[in-house]
Amino acid sequence: MYPVPRLFWQMFKHRKDARLPLTGTHVSHHYCLPWDLDLWWELNNGRTLTLFDMGRIPLAGRTGLTKILMKNRWGLTIAGSMVRYRRRVRMFDKVEIRSRALCWDQRFVYLEQSMWKSNGECSSHVIYRSAITDKSGIIPPEKVIAALGAPLESPPMPEWVKAWVAAEDQRPWPPMQDTFAG
Repeated sequence: MYPVPRLFWQMFKHRKDARLPLTGTHVSHHYCLPWDLDLWWELNNGRTLTLFDMGRIPLAGRTGLTKILMKNRWGLTIAGSMVRYRRRVRMFDKVEIRSRALCWDQRFVYLEQSMWKSNGECSSHVIYRSAITDKSGIIPPEKVIAALGAPLESPPMPEWVKAWVAAEDQRPWPPMQDTFAG
């Protein structure tokens, strides 16, 4: 079940935080709760992505994106992600999530998030390819960024993100049915 109370708590907690520039970093703190665990008594990989939501959604509010989305009746969707898990998070561990917009291209905004344990170790890192949409499809990031009043030029895309984008461009879609035949 999606942790709606946790999400509302994060939105409430950060509602009066200072506004961030489009590429500013939002920092939030969370605990690994018993219902976040998998069979090995550590933070479930799927729940990790859900906890990252708890950082991305307040980030959207702090940059002014939420107001622009509501005003224009636009949606925000995730079009892809690349995750790296490196350190276990155990029950009742406190983690810090750092969230920011990294860069954008003609179709997508790339978001970066990392999860840090209290001992200073990074437990996981994710890059999202996100899109702003309306009933006609994807809205070019330039239009959204202009509505935010932010500089239109994207920060340089890191080489490793370019490599991921290139790999995604080569990936077949939809996946071929016969690859799943047993």
